[in-house]
Amino acid sequence: MTGHFSFSFGGDDIEDDGQSGTTPVPVPSEGASSGPTAVAGGAGASAFPVQGKPLLPPIRHDLDQMMSRLPSKIAYGLLSVDLDDGTTIQVPRRELWDVRVQLMAEEDQNDPASETAPGLGEHDVKTGIYEGGFKSWESSVDLVKVLASENTAPALNRKPFVSVELGCGTALPSLALFQWALAGRQSSGAKLPLVLTLADYNPSVLFLVTLPNFILAWALQQRRGNPVLDVASPPDGEMELELTSDVFQAFKDTLSTNQISLLFLSGAWSPEFVQLISSSVPSPLADSTGDVCTLVMGAETIYSPFALESFAYTLLDILEQDRRSHPGGQSTAIVAAKRLYFGVGGSLDDFVDKMESLGTSVETLREETQGVRRGVVRCLLP
Repeated sequence: MTGHFSFSFGGDDIEDDGQSGTTPVPVPSEGASSGPTAVAGGAGASAFPVQGKPLLPPIRHDLDQMMSRLPSKIAYGLLSVDLDDGTTIQVPRRELWDVRVQLMAEEDQNDPASETAPGLGEHDVKTGIYEGGFKSWESSVDLVKVLASENTAPALNRKPFVSVELGCGTALPSLALFQWALAGRQSSGAKLPLVLTLADYNPSVLFLVTLPNFILAWALQQRRGNPVLDVASPPDGEMELELTSDVFQAFKDTLSTNQISLLFLSGAWSPEFVQLISSSVPSPLADSTGDVCTLVMGAETIYSPFALESFAYTLLDILEQDRRSHPGGQSTAIVAAKRLYFGVGGSLDDFVDKMESLGTSVETLREETQGVRRGVVRCLLP
């Protein structure tokens, strides 16, 4: 795996092609991270080995620093996800063409983030460089549907809650959690700690799509009657948002008022990566041994045997670390993926076999047979 490859799923995907509006448009799998497999006794090979190229170390990114790198305005579209109960959730996503514009501008300024620009939109993955995180992928939509059917929304406001999305990319599942949490706290007044951890191999993905999507989700949910957002939104209905210092401050104020923490982590999967996740959870939640609900998520993170192996050991290590940290809590993992990744080698069945061989129980939550076959499974420690 030293070159570029495309999953070539065509119209079954929901790839952002630069169109605006609420109609889903075709794209591939939530940006899979890359990194070493050496976790909890795993194999020694790295997930996406590139000869002579070191893997990125795990790093936590400061929210203010990330905001400082955003442009003065971003354009977005809305992805409509039809849930099983007949309702619809609309998830905002920064437009892919808008990301391209920023990348080209940064390339002209020799910005390191521009390294992904040449292949953006041409390849689903550029091994060791870009792991698909600028695009949304169909299994991430399946994961949103499962989160809704599992009644995750009420749980966000009943007890302290920690979520970790591995290979988050555009972060559709975490965005759904964020929107549900804000809506629930607005109606009930509950303000229990909520930690949303967003992890992707590529830091540029976190800077350019993950964080902007969270700001957009907040702005759309809070815009009515908010004078700051009235000024930042175009009066003619264009789907753009100005990113002023007042907008950033209002966004951070909402997070603080509602006891919501956003953690952004980049780098390769490794024991150090798992330790960084654990050490980044803010106090007092990190010190609690009580009733904390922890949810680990991944969509399309097993598209190759290398990725599958690394993801499985990392997932297991996070669940075991959480059990040690919160012995009185509840931890679970939900993973969405295609049944088979043609030409790449990963498969959901192989992942299930791997997790069961590591001692976890695996339950199928959803099967999709239309188009490319997909599934969603839950993994639990015994």
